[in-house]
This record gives sequence, C-alpha cells and structure tokens, in this order.
Amino acid sequence: MQSVPRPAGRRRVYLRRRIAAGLGVLLVVGAGVYLPTALLAPVPAAAAAEIAPGPVAVQEPAIAWPAVGAAAIGAVGYEGVLDSAGGDEPMPIASITKVITVLAALEARPLRPGEPGPTITFDADDAALYARYLAVQGTVAAMPAGLSLSQLDTMKVVLVVSANNYADAFAEWAFGSREAYLAGVGGWLTEHGLARTTVVEPTGIDPANTSTAADLIELGKLAVADPVVSSIVSLPSVSLPRVGTYASTNRLLGIDGVDGVKTGTLEQAGACLLFTADVPVGDSTVTVIGVVLGSPDHDTLFPAARAMLESAEAGFREVRLAGAGQAFAEYSTPWGDRAMAVAAEDVSAVLWASAPVASTLRTGSLRVAEKGDEAGSVVFTAGGQRITVPLVLDGALDGPGPWWRLGHPFEALGVAG
Repeated sequence: MQSVPRPAGRRRVYLRRRIAAGLGVLLVVGAGVYLPTALLAPVPAAAAAEIAPGPVAVQEPAIAWPAVGAAAIGAVGYEGVLDSAGGDEPMPIASITKVITVLAALEARPLRPGEPGPTITFDADDAALYARYLAVQGTVAAMPAGLSLSQLDTMKVVLVVSANNYADAFAEWAFGSREAYLAGVGGWLTEHGLARTTVVEPTGIDPANTSTAADLIELGKLAVADPVVSSIVSLPSVSLPRVGTYASTNRLLGIDGVDGVKTGTLEQAGACLLFTADVPVGDSTVTVIGVVLGSPDHDTLFPAARAMLESAEAGFREVRLAGAGQAFAEYSTPWGDRAMAVAAEDVSAVLWASAPVASTLRTGSLRVAEKGDEAGSVVFTAGGQRITVPLVLDGALDGPGPWWRLGHPFEALGVAG
C-alpha cells in the first residue's frame, strides 16, 4: 500500500511543534541548572579601596654634639644609629672593651639573674697582675692571693671599678687561656654583627682595641638586653671584703635617667663613654643609647654627653598613627553594599623625629561580614619599627538577594561578562 505524502503546511506545523517542544525542554533543563547555580553560587568577594592616611611630619633634630671626637645616638627598639657626628672610623675604645669581655664570657659561662655563679679563687699569678697593670697606669683593685669571689662579684669589679687586673684574670678563668679568649671574643663579635670592632686583649689597655660609634651603639643595646650586665652597670659603687669600696667610674649615673654603661680612658683614646638612659616621652619611656669617643678628658666628656642626651630627648615624639574609627579602606560589593575598614583602637608610637613614616594596607577577602568583623590591618614602619593597627568593619556586608543573582548571571557565577 502506497503512503500518502503530508501536505507541506502540516509538515511545517509539525516541525515548529518539535522545535518548541525542544526549546521547552532546554529551558526547563537550563532553568533547572542555572537557577540553583546562580542562586547558590559563592558570593563574589567585596573590593577594597584604600584610603591613605595623612602624612606624618618629619623634622631634623638638633643634637648638641661634642666639639671633638666621634659620637652617636641610638635607642632600644630602633634600628641602627639614629644620628651621629665626627665620622665612623674605628677608634680606640679603652675600657669599653670590658663590656665585650663580660658579654662574651657570659656566653661561655652563663649566669642567671640573681645567681652568684661559681666561685673564682685567685692565685699568686693573678695577684701579680695588680703590679703589672699599676706599672702602666692602669686601673686596679686589690686582689690578694687566695681571694675567692663569686662570678657575679668579679664581674662587678670588672665593670663598675674597671679594674684591669680583674678583667684579665676573669677572661683567663672564663675561657681557659688568652688564645681561647681571643677566639671566643672574635666569634662573639662576628655573631653579633660587630664587624668593625677589634679586640686584642680583655682590658682595653691596648689602643689596638678599636670600634666605631655605630658598633658601640649596638654593643649598648646588647648590654641593656642582658639582665645581669644591665644590673651591674647601674651600680653606683661596689664594696667587697678584702677588695675594698669603689665608686663607679661613670659620673653620670643617676643623672637625667642615666643607668649605665661604661667609661674608657687611655692616652691614645682620650675619654670615652658608652651610656644608656631611660627618657620619658609622652606616656612611654625610651631607652636611649649614646656613645662619645675621643673626648679630651673627663671634665669635658661628661658635660658633653649630658648635653648630647638632653638635646636627643627632643628628637623623640609621640605620634598618633590611628584613631579608633578612622577609615583606612572601603569595602564595596557588586550589589551595592558598602562598609568602611576602620581602626579598632587608638594607636600611638614614639618615633625619632627624622624617621619617615610609611604605611602598608593589608586587606582580606571579605564576602558576607558583620559589623565589627576583622577587615585587615595597616602596618606602619618608621626607623625600623613596625606597628600594626587592626581594622574592623563599621557596618555589615550582606549577601546579594535572589533577584540580583538572577539578573547578574556573570557576576553571580564569577565569570567576566
């Protein structure tokens, strides 16, 4: 039986119905895929726009430098030397050497704060050091043969009295020999980055013991950081049986906050001083480190160091880096929500006057967030200091509604439109 062809019009109607049905299926399938995908896709991250803080004024401090020699100012917690004068060539450091001797010895013979340490008994060879150093006009203290002192008391005589015979005997005891002392001190200097400091004997009597003002600022920081040494160098005097009573050689102790560290006097070195002082600045206290090398005599040295310290105090300033609620960034979402990243608290810092202040904004990837949530931080840097200010949101970042998601398919799906 032969089939009868359908009329062309009926075929077209049939085809259109097939296409419509196919499109309907595609729409249903597409909607079934697109709708949950668009509605359930992860929320796009909010963009953060930085709001730069205002500049912090910088000024050059006017330091009253000594008329001769070399000098420098530093401070604990501040990188390197803050200011200096007179050059940075190595110069003889005289008895400041003894600070190096004791700090290096404490690595070989550690001592905890409050502990006297082992007993050192001085023999006839040690006792002979008194006459040896007295003959070259070195500072000495009584050391009869058979005398026994604790390690702590011995270090007091070395650093407070500045007795050369005690420094020599202590180095021999701590390291075992002069050769071992030189090797130990050389390694200690290298370990602590004092590359321009040279030590050839433990007392400072040899002018070949040299250093720079910059290296001595770092030495002062190391002395302050050691609780045993810092407690000794602040003593105004030492009194020990069979040794005697001696005043500190540092006549600035107790004046203008000075609490250390060491004098040094030698014909080739002049009068030298490495000192520390606690200086109030606003609500904070700064430990200033100062050094003077090559002063003509002590009567010139101490007033010069005091004037230098007093003028340096004015070089520190308390700066408000951020106030609570101060905006540092604005977060915005594609669907129109906005919130500021603000400082969570007031933050101030004590800065050196000539140190420029820079800031770096660190923002996180925020999507949905509540008021008060963490929103990154601002890191301020000045003269080696790093101060971090935490940021929080001053408002909420709500998620997009369904109509925005369906009306912005590319943004909702995280692809470029």
